[in-house]
Amino acid sequence: MSQLRSHPRLVRKLQDALGEQLCVALDDAAVVEIMLNPDGRLFIERLGHGVAAAGIMSPGAAEVVIGSVAHALQSQVDNERPIISGELPIGGHRFEGLLPPIVSTPAFVIRRRASRLIPLAEYVRLKMMTDAQASAIRSAIDARVNIVISGGTGSGKTTLANAIIAEIVAAAPDDRLVILEDTAEIQCAAENAVSLHTSDSVDMARLLKSTMRLRPDRIIVGEVRDGAALTLLKAWNTGHPGGVTTVHSNTAMSALRRLEQLTAEASQQPMREVIGEAVGLVVSIERTAKGRRVREIIHIEGYRDGRYHMEPNSPADEDPHVT
Repeated sequence: MSQLRSHPRLVRKLQDALGEQLCVALDDAAVVEIMLNPDGRLFIERLGHGVAAAGIMSPGAAEVVIGSVAHALQSQVDNERPIISGELPIGGHRFEGLLPPIVSTPAFVIRRRASRLIPLAEYVRLKMMTDAQASAIRSAIDARVNIVISGGTGSGKTTLANAIIAEIVAAAPDDRLVILEDTAEIQCAAENAVSLHTSDSVDMARLLKSTMRLRPDRIIVGEVRDGAALTLLKAWNTGHPGGVTTVHSNTAMSALRRLEQLTAEASQQPMREVIGEAVGLVVSIERTAKGRRVREIIHIEGYRDGRYHMEPNSPADEDPHVT
């Protein structure tokens, strides 16, 4: 039976293994993450409510969930390949599943795909960012400045990226956007857009090389995690300004350090000048006890004389020297 014809049966099998409670949670726009620990305990994080216990799941049911996702991804998961990463066939949510021997019993995390776009104006209304910060982002979009969004796990990087992309579409509706992701999380309403996804055989660096032949006006990468960062920065520097990406780091300045580390995976030469030329704006978002908020925004004006140069009024609470 073909993968297409077997898909409904696979989804039903997955729904049965997840159970009614988790299926309802996957339909709940307030849910951020569903977590199953190796001890069988379930936890659900909801916006504004934090993480709460959500019962238990048997190891057998968890194994069925992980196996069903692997089947949907046309992959295999077993003792020799105990990790499966990809999109849940229900809703396209991000899935990470683990099997023994790297865990005592099956465990997984489902990162729910955002179903509602939060516009920049709402970020301001909810006091997640200031008017000045929103204006800085809009000015960067109009000036076709490349924007890097930095933040830790669960800080809301992708949600903010979606808000910024919506502003790009509104400001430049005729621009052709090429979007690259490992897992589909970016929301884009542009009429002229192409979305590409990595696979087991095609990594982000390969997608970026192909992107250069797709005539992009703006290049958007869901998250840079490896040496492909250098390919992206070079693309931004060679006639494709105005892009957006996210990077895992806790502050704006540490985002630049993180880019240095990632580019070092692909080059033995320091790439600070390339970073300073490509990145125009770094937006740092964090998760606090009161919710998510934009921590700081810095404007990068290049790398000269052993340091990153920023506009005098750029808010930053770290030494701008990066070594």
